[in-house]
Amino acid sequence: MTSTKPSDQMNQLGIVQAGAPILTVPARRFDLPSECTAAEETTARLLEVLRRLTEVHEFAKGRGLAAPQIGIDRAAAVVQPPDPEAEVVVLLNPRIIEASEERDEQYEGCLSFFDVRGMVPRPLSITVEAVALDGTVSTMTYETGLARLVHHEIDHLDGLLYTARMRPGLKPIPVEEYRQTGSRWNYPDAARG
Repeated sequence: MTSTKPSDQMNQLGIVQAGAPILTVPARRFDLPSECTAAEETTARLLEVLRRLTEVHEFAKGRGLAAPQIGIDRAAAVVQPPDPEAEVVVLLNPRIIEASEERDEQYEGCLSFFDVRGMVPRPLSITVEAVALDGTVSTMTYETGLARLVHHEIDHLDGLLYTARMRPGLKPIPVEEYRQTGSRWNYPDAARG
């Protein structure tokens, strides 16, 4: 008998599930450019799993994946924006260097415990510093939904699950009770991200 639980689908794709120690410790940063090959291999594996995710689930809000979620203890993540035609964001050694004081709360899911959704406050804009394969450091600002996705993945690289960001007393709800399945996040200016 084949299970249809969302977490079982993610587990079958090789997504590390909540409770695994690798999800609760900071990922090791790459020494770039000397570890360029390791970073390329990690990114390629992330992109392949990200592609396969679309075969089992529709992601109206975009999707992201951090290396620890596929069992690799390295500081790499990929994010597919909500627009499937948009280019995938690749993050190596990312860190948030600025976050707006303006925040909102939206439901988030996590591939590592996909049977629930949680209401998570996050900044509406973040500026992220990341390193390219050649060792070049660059910064990029992300807003609204894309900021939320990128922040979620950077949290994974810092050993944090979104439940650590939820307001005290709130708990995730079963996906069956989640009423926004298939809808985008609600931002006043949806064109911002």
